[in-house]
Amino acid sequence: MNIMIVGCGRVGSQLAVLLSQEGHNVTIIDKNVDSFKTNLMASQIARKMFKVPRVIARVYDPQRADIYKKFDLDIISGTILVAAMIRDKIIENRFTGYLVETGELGVIEIIATKDLEGKRVSDMNIPDEFSVVVIERKKKVIITETFTKIELGDKIMGLVRTTSLKKVKQIFKL
Repeated sequence: MNIMIVGCGRVGSQLAVLLSQEGHNVTIIDKNVDSFKTNLMASQIARKMFKVPRVIARVYDPQRADIYKKFDLDIISGTILVAAMIRDKIIENRFTGYLVETGELGVIEIIATKDLEGKRVSDMNIPDEFSVVVIERKKKVIITETFTKIELGDKIMGLVRTTSLKKVKQIFKL
């Protein structure tokens, strides 16, 4: 897919990386490339000088996230999360990526059709690739077990490895 990003700050640049890594043709336009700042020093002071047991640092620049991790800091990158959400809206209608910061896991939504009706959750699960976690049925949430039966129209939420997304989509005809 050809995608143009205008205004490529933190979120835009991360979105460009995500889409480019997936093989999309990405064009970015921006006149200001020097807009990245971090709070690494303040986080280190809290950790080392004040002995704060758990320091969570908000990171704007995704490229610096690994540096924070090396200093034993928990990080949250709004840039990565927002870029992933925008990517999801553009590319995958029923998939939410970046459930974990490594980007290895996401949540996919499957609406139960006739071919899934009556199957058990265990029939849908694919070891180490996809696992049904929750079903929304008639506005009620069911935390599933392997024996939970699927009903027509159920909104099925499952964890999927991002590397298995294409396979899972093919299996469930998404």
